Amino acid sequence: MPFTPYHFGPSAFFGLVFRKWLDVPVFVLANVIVDLEVLVIMTFELGQPMHRYFHTLLIGAVVGIVWAMAAYPLRHTFKKVMRLLHIPYRTSLGKMIISGVLGVWLHVLIDGVYHHDVRVFWPNKTISLWRTMLSRISKEQVQTICAAFFVAAAVPYAIAVVSFIRAKRGKAQASVNKNGDKQEEQHKYHKH
Repeated sequence: MPFTPYHFGPSAFFGLVFRKWLDVPVFVLANVIVDLEVLVIMTFELGQPMHRYFHTLLIGAVVGIVWAMAAYPLRHTFKKVMRLLHIPYRTSLGKMIISGVLGVWLHVLIDGVYHHDVRVFWPNKTISLWRTMLSRISKEQVQTICAAFFVAAAVPYAIAVVSFIRAKRGKAQASVNKNGDKQEEQHKYHKH
């Protein structure tokens, strides 16, 4: 993509839809982490191609695993952020690793369609998604699809928020019931 933000649409949508199985923050941020490769190549003027090894399924999987393991100590921070966004959040290292790998792969597949220099199936250098898809979809269409996914992400986000609020109300009601039962038991005890 010309700018990493285009990846937030598909990653937010799929992360929220599959949040039961994916760690949303790790999945979404994996789409940013992979572009550190491009940033380094641009910063140090390392020439072409701009998308090298991180933008492959093979090395991308390693990048996703490393990202997930680096993110694991941040899981409590992610939980606080998700609470602020009113999205239920439960995770594990395994869930984070799967999310890191799939997040990077989503990024790589989108870039594979968009950029001519992405070799998704490296070390095989002959298969190019860009050449295959170029006749079927334009760069502008890829951008439009990514933007549409960002808008569409509002639906699973709304569902997640409703789920969060219901769970919070359920816990509050259970607490009230539990306290009420204790008070009733104490009242009965003192009567006798």
